[in-house]
Amino acid sequence: MKYLHTMIRVLDLDRALHFFVEILGLKITRRNEHPEGKFTLVFLSTGEADAPEIELTYNWGQTEPYSSGRNFGHIAYEVDNIYETCEQMQKMGVTINRPPRDGRMAFVRSPDLISIELLQKGKPLPLAEPWVSMQNTGEW
Repeated sequence: MKYLHTMIRVLDLDRALHFFVEILGLKITRRNEHPEGKFTLVFLSTGEADAPEIELTYNWGQTEPYSSGRNFGHIAYEVDNIYETCEQMQKMGVTINRPPRDGRMAFVRSPDLISIELLQKGKPLPLAEPWVSMQNTGEW
């Protein structure tokens, strides 16, 4: 068995792509328009060979937000420098819901409220401000 992808339903495809591509840095691997079914599928990955993908599903004409279930959990990505990643995301308007106070882990949310865990590659970084003193914001 081979893991293929995780599907996320999105309300605004352009806004979701901005978050996952421009902010998180994922790459679009393919895009499929399905006019007969009135939906678009966009697959994203880190760009590495055989990397698992996220499938963004956009149902044309959907105007009501999808309900969020905490049973989904989150999507996790390893980053080279958790502090630099969080700082860059903040500059792009993303709320750091769970700051990397421990130098190892942070959480943010996509425009469709999907929790994204960011994990420091290797050992945790030395504790640093403003992260150590920063409180949690909202849900994550």
